[in-house]
Amino acid sequence: MNEPYLAGLSLTGRRVVVVGGGSVAQRRLGGLIAAGADIELVAPAVTPAVEGMATAGELRWTARPYRDGDLDGAWYALACTDDADVNAAVSAEAERRRVFCVRADHAPGGSAVTPAVGRHDGLTVGVLAGRRPRRAAAVRTALVEALQAGVVDDTAEPVTPGVALVGGGPGDPELITVRGRRLLARADVVVTDRLGPRDLLDALSPHVEVIDASKIPYGRAMAQDRINELLVEHARAGRFVVRLKGGDPYVFGRGFEEVLACAEAGVPVTVVPGITSAFAAPAVADVPVSHRGVVHEVVVVSGHVAPDDPRSLVDWPALGRLKGTVVLMMAVERLGLFADALMAGGRAVDTPVVVVQDGTTRIQRTVRATLGTVAGVAEAEGVAPPAVVVVGAVAGLVGEPVTVDRLGPA
Repeated sequence: MNEPYLAGLSLTGRRVVVVGGGSVAQRRLGGLIAAGADIELVAPAVTPAVEGMATAGELRWTARPYRDGDLDGAWYALACTDDADVNAAVSAEAERRRVFCVRADHAPGGSAVTPAVGRHDGLTVGVLAGRRPRRAAAVRTALVEALQAGVVDDTAEPVTPGVALVGGGPGDPELITVRGRRLLARADVVVTDRLGPRDLLDALSPHVEVIDASKIPYGRAMAQDRINELLVEHARAGRFVVRLKGGDPYVFGRGFEEVLACAEAGVPVTVVPGITSAFAAPAVADVPVSHRGVVHEVVVVSGHVAPDDPRSLVDWPALGRLKGTVVLMMAVERLGLFADALMAGGRAVDTPVVVVQDGTTRIQRTVRATLGTVAGVAEAEGVAPPAVVVVGAVAGLVGEPVTVDRLGPA
């Protein structure tokens, strides 16, 4: 075969016929729907996901076997059944009607091939590798990851000055979002804190200025007003500033304060959500914050002030009456006070508790106790911030060794 000619099809509003409703068709449909195609799917049976697409009106499902003539008026066709004879018949009709057709089971039998496609910030990358789809997919993935990480410069113009408030996730550098990683690669200035994914700083270009805005518990801390001033000052000086924060900017991260400061100064700001450590740290320690039949509620509580502090906005008696999961953030120093408050509200003394320190990082560790013993156990074990405390029945779900495939600590 000659090398295929790679082209981009404009399918908006144009009839596309997909024959077959199995997993292969399911994989192709998302891209066709995103392209705005007028899709008719012909198959006697379909996967639940494909049925959901039909129910949602994203395509029309003709629930019967393929018949000659189904490609009438089509611009593009895909033969995706598990029957080679049916796929050959679809391809033959497409040839007669001069409709480009992808044959999923035997590429040379069709008049078109589907490339391995990746998308990044308005770019579409398509890779063909003859009859080696795994090679095409591997190269596609590598190219997209290079674009996301800024290894390949895809910008024709300088980045517009402003601020991006990026949630860096719980600490593992691989748990930052794709968008967050891309914006970080374009930064002129990075204002970071100690809970952000610090390993990513080493990959920044030499010209990038890194400003340490860490807040050390019970120690050195940059004032929030000064952080706000730095964001505005550098953006007004014509720089693109990334405020790299741990977890999610809006989960006890003072992110909205920084957004308001930028807005009041007329500085454009973009918010990129992140994975909150409130859920990620327990997850990597094999503690689900919710579990069917065990809990129907999850409450995340800030522990930066004691229960009896006049500044506290938490209804501790109400929390004590709840039966679900309570996740305490920034709670190490006052852990005994919080445990006492929950027990005073009605929580049992033997309620399971898990403390996850430095979750998702190389030095992650887990300490198990009960509500009545957690303060003493944490002190004896030398638990220190940052740590996430999980209180409730889910903290006691210890069974066979977990073998789930997850991202390990970086």
